[in-house]
Amino acid sequence: MAHALQLFKPIRGKRTFEEISSEIKRLIFDGVLKPGDKLPSEIELARMFAVGRQSVREALRLLELSGFLNIRRGVKGGPVVEDTLFNKIGNLFLNAFKFKKISLEDLTKARIEIEKSVLLYAIENADAEDLKSLKDNIRKAKSTLRKGNPAFEENIDFHRLLARSSKNHVFLLVMESILAVLSDFTSRVNDVGLDRSREVTLCHEKILRAIQAKDREEGTRVLEEHLNEVRRILVED
Repeated sequence: MAHALQLFKPIRGKRTFEEISSEIKRLIFDGVLKPGDKLPSEIELARMFAVGRQSVREALRLLELSGFLNIRRGVKGGPVVEDTLFNKIGNLFLNAFKFKKISLEDLTKARIEIEKSVLLYAIENADAEDLKSLKDNIRKAKSTLRKGNPAFEENIDFHRLLARSSKNHVFLLVMESILAVLSDFTSRVNDVGLDRSREVTLCHEKILRAIQAKDREEGTRVLEEHLNEVRRILVED
């Protein structure tokens, strides 16, 4: 990270906290500030921007709520650049769902169409690291099942890894939003038992084999069958 004194310049304006926030975001977007970089303290930032500490505090809070920073507590704490945007967007989508702006029926129908496209891109673009991540996910799911527990988290994460394998960040963004709702809803469904969890893991194994074989037809067939079953369970329950 470049020296802090060279990054931050005095701010002049009525809503200084918004200007401070915008300036720090610009540095993040430009790659000058990267995840893991620690920002100067509130006092130092206030001096650099030539503003009051309250304006800096409001700007940092806004950036934290937006998913750009994590304000760590303690002696070695302070504002740290941290990319939690996907989580924030997923939570916003979940809130929209809870306000009944999105029906479960519409969500699950859209998911089927979106994931079919995600799968086709994953078949084309998945590399060795992606395949290893998907294999590890299935291995973890089986381990959880052998212990007598449903592989809920692992099965949700499989679809996140599938979206990542597509190499299309828009798909990943959309899937994170959909999975936030499905994860919340499924966690409250009474019948998320071992048998269903085993069936899901088995379908994931078949999808992985189709990706490895670059079999678009078989992969699409298994995925559509799998998601329609999930849709039926969610809608009926």
